[in-house]
Amino acid sequence: MNFLESVNMAGKTLLSNKLRSALTMLGIVIGNASVIAMIGIGEGGQRYVAQQLESLGPNILFVLPGNQETQRISRDVPRTLVLEDAQAIATQVPTVAEVAAELNSRQVVTYGNKNTDINIIGTTPSFLIVRDFEVDKGRFFTDIDMKRSNQVVVLGADLKTRLFGNSNPVGQQLRIKNTSFQVIGVLTGKGSTLGVNYDEAALVPIMTAANRIVGQTSPYGLEVSYIVASAKNAESVDAAQFQITNLLRRRHKLTGEDDFTIRSQKDALQTVGQISSALTVMLAAIAGISLFVGGIGIMNIMLVSVTERTQEIGLRKAIGATEQDILLQFMIEAVIVSAVGGLLGTTVGVSGIFLVAAVTPLQAGISPVAITMAVGISGGIGLFFGVIPARRAAKLDPIVALRSA
Repeated sequence: MNFLESVNMAGKTLLSNKLRSALTMLGIVIGNASVIAMIGIGEGGQRYVAQQLESLGPNILFVLPGNQETQRISRDVPRTLVLEDAQAIATQVPTVAEVAAELNSRQVVTYGNKNTDINIIGTTPSFLIVRDFEVDKGRFFTDIDMKRSNQVVVLGADLKTRLFGNSNPVGQQLRIKNTSFQVIGVLTGKGSTLGVNYDEAALVPIMTAANRIVGQTSPYGLEVSYIVASAKNAESVDAAQFQITNLLRRRHKLTGEDDFTIRSQKDALQTVGQISSALTVMLAAIAGISLFVGGIGIMNIMLVSVTERTQEIGLRKAIGATEQDILLQFMIEAVIVSAVGGLLGTTVGVSGIFLVAAVTPLQAGISPVAITMAVGISGGIGLFFGVIPARRAAKLDPIVALRSA
C-alpha cells in the first residue's frame, strides 16, 4: 500500500466517526488558539507600553527624590529636590534642552455646584515642550505668571468637559482649596500615561501651587515632586544623565550615596520589555498545556480505535498488509487530527487577536513565528502521541485479531 492510499483510508476512517474526530481535535484547537492569542496579546501589550513611554515626551529623563533604596523602604517620599535644582540643570547642563519641575497635590476643585477631587500639578512654563503637550484653547501660563504667583489654571481636556461641558471655560473662575483661580487655557487630550492622566488634572504655576495650595515644606527651597528633563537628542541622553548626576551631587554636597534617582525612557523600556517578555512566555507556556492535554486525547481515542478495529487490522494483515502499513495508517490518522486541529486553532487564535485589537487599546499583532511553532508543535504532538496506538495496532497478530473479533 502506498502513502496516498494510506492517507485516503485514514481520511475515510476519520470521516466515518465525525463526532469523535471533532471532539479529539477540540483540545488541539483550543491549545493552538490559546498559544497564538497569548503571544499576540503579549506582543501587543509590549507595543502599548512602549507607546505610553514614548508619549511622555522626547528623550525624557526623570529625576526623582530619594535613591532606590529609600524609595523602596520608606512610606514617605523623601524631600530632596527643590526648584533651584531644576533651574541649575536648565542652565548648567549643556546636553539638556528643556527642564520642567512638577509639584503634585490632590485637592478638591469647585465650579458652581460641581465638586471634584483631582490632581493639581504645579509646574513651569517649559512643561508643554518637555512633556510634548499642546494647548487646545486659550494659553499656557508664562514666566511672569510663575514669578507673580498668579492664580491662573490650565485644565486637562477631560476635566474641562466634566466641569464646563461643551462651553468655553477660558476666562471663567473656579476654586481650588477655597482659593479662586481663573481658567486661562485647556490642554489637548492625550490620554493616560502609565497611570497618570493629565487630561483629568489641573495645572497651575509652580510658585502658586507652593504659596497658595501646598505650602513650602523644605528648608532648602521650593520642594518639588520630581524634575523632568529633555535631552537635546537621543544620543545625548546618557551624557545628560551623567552630567545631571554630577551637578546634583555637588549641589547636595553628597559624599556617599545619591539622595535622588534618575530614570530614562530607555531604562524604563528595557525593564518593561523584559517583564512583558517574561509574562508572554509564561502565558504561552500555560496555554501550551492544553496542547499537551489535546495530545493525550489523541492517544486515548487512537487506543480506543485500535480496540474497536481489531477485526479490520487482522483482516488487512491476513491479506498481506505489513506492520509498516498498519503503523503508517494509524500515524497518518493521528497527524491529520492534530494538523487539522492546528489549522482550525490558528484561525480561532488569529480571530481572537483581531477581536482584542478592536475592543481594547492593545495593538495586538499576529506573530508568524508563533503560528508556525503552534502548528508545527501540534503536528508533532499528533505524531508523538500517535506512536503508541500505532505500534500497538501494528504488533497485533492477525490470527488472534480475527479470533477476538
